[in-house]
Amino acid sequence: MATSKTKTLWFCTSCGNEYSKWMGRCPACGEWNSMKEQEVVTGKKAVGAAASVPGSGNKPQPLKDVSSTNEDRISLGSPEVDRLLGGGIVKGSLVLMGGEPGIGKSTLSLQLPLRSPQLKTLYVTGEESVKQVKMRADRLGGDASNCLIYSETDMDAILAEAKECAPDLMIVDSVQTMSCTGVDSSAGSVSQIKEVAAQLLRFAKASGIPVILIGHITKEGTIAGPKILEHIVDVVLQFEGENRGAYRVLRSIKNRFGSTSELAVFEMTGTGLKEVANPSEMLIPMHQEGLSGTTISAMLDGNRPFLFEVQALVSSAVYGTAQRSATGFDVRRLNMLLAVLERRAGFKLAQKDVFLNMAGGLRITDPACDLAVICAVLSSNFDYPIPQDVCFAGEVGLSGEIRPVSQASRRATEAARVGFKRIFVSSYTHFDTKPQGIDVVKVADIPALVRALFK
Repeated sequence: MATSKTKTLWFCTSCGNEYSKWMGRCPACGEWNSMKEQEVVTGKKAVGAAASVPGSGNKPQPLKDVSSTNEDRISLGSPEVDRLLGGGIVKGSLVLMGGEPGIGKSTLSLQLPLRSPQLKTLYVTGEESVKQVKMRADRLGGDASNCLIYSETDMDAILAEAKECAPDLMIVDSVQTMSCTGVDSSAGSVSQIKEVAAQLLRFAKASGIPVILIGHITKEGTIAGPKILEHIVDVVLQFEGENRGAYRVLRSIKNRFGSTSELAVFEMTGTGLKEVANPSEMLIPMHQEGLSGTTISAMLDGNRPFLFEVQALVSSAVYGTAQRSATGFDVRRLNMLLAVLERRAGFKLAQKDVFLNMAGGLRITDPACDLAVICAVLSSNFDYPIPQDVCFAGEVGLSGEIRPVSQASRRATEAARVGFKRIFVSSYTHFDTKPQGIDVVKVADIPALVRALFK
C-alpha cells in the first residue's frame, strides 16, 4: 500500500501549470514572477476532479443526428443581465463574475434573488456573516422571502446543503474563500480554486442548477487564480469602471451560450446598482452651452452603440516640462495623437499641458474616439466651443488621415436618435443605408477637419 509523502511544487498563478522548481518565467504562458510555492501530498488516492471515474456509457453519434434545440433559460429579473447572458441564465451553467473590490459584484449578485422572488436561491457567503448580508439586503430592498443565506466555506457541506434544498439558482461568494477537504492547501491557492470550480461544475451539470461564482481580480485586472478557472466555467462576466465613478460596465468576456459582444451599463446608487437602459442619454453633456474643450464621440462597444462626452484642457506648461494626463483613455495614444497634430497639422502643443477626461468614469478603448479627442484638444487650445449637436466617429492615422470605423451606420443612427444634427466621419466611410435625421460630414484628414469645423 502506497504511503503518503509531502513534496514541494511550484504552480504558475497565471496558467496553472506545475513545476518541480522555481523559475522566473513560466515556460507555458510566458508570465514573469508568477510562480507560487505549495506543498502537496503524493501517494494517496486522488480525489475530486483528479479521481478516476468510469465512463458515462454514452456512444459516439453522428453530429447531424444531434438535436439542436435551444437551451432552457431562466430569467434573473434584470433585463440587462438577461440580455448579456443571451436571454437568461442557462440551466446547469457555471457563471464566473469578476471585478475589483468594491465595484459591485456582491451587490449585483444579491440584487438578482431579491428582484426574482419566483426563484428559490441559495446564497452562499464565505466572506461575510449572515447579518452582514441581511444589512445589505435591507439597503437594497426587494423581496427576500425565497432567498436562503448560508455562511460556509467547506465545499462538502455546501454541496450537501444544495442537494437537500434543491434551489433554482445558487450563488457562491467567493471562489477564493472556498476549500475542499481532500486538497491539502489553504483556501485561495491554485489547487483549491481548481478543485472548487471543478466540483461546482460537476454539481451544476448533474443537477441542472445554474451557479453564479464570484471571483476576485489581480492588480493587472485579470481574474485571480489559475487561468484554467476561466476555461472551466461556461460564462465569464467582468465588472469595469472606477470605484469613485457612478457608472459600472458589466462585460461578457466568454459565453458558451451567447455573444461576447454585449455589455450592460449600471449606475451605482444608494439602493444598489441601477440599470442604465439608455446610456447615451446619461453620458452626453450635462452643462450649459458655450464651453470649449468638450466633444461627443459615437462609440461602439461590442454590439451596443452609445455616445459619451470627451473633455480636454490645454494650458501653458507651468514648470517648463509639458504634462500629459488622461483619465479613462490610454495616455500613450494621447501622446501619439498630439504628435500627429504637431507634425502633420502644424499645431504647436509641445510646450502646453494637455489633460484629457472621459466623462462618467468609463474606460474607453475604441479607436473611433480619436477624432473626438483631437477636436476636444483643438477646441480647448483655440478656446472655441464646438456646437453641442455635433458628434464624431473616426480613427486618426499617423499620417494625419481620418480612417473609417466599423458599423458607422449604427453610430450615426444612435446619434440621430439622441438628437444630434451632424456627425463627422472619414471620407472613406461607406453607409449601407443613408442615416435619417442627421447630416454626415466626411473629412479626409486633420486639415480638412479643421477647415470644416472651425470655419
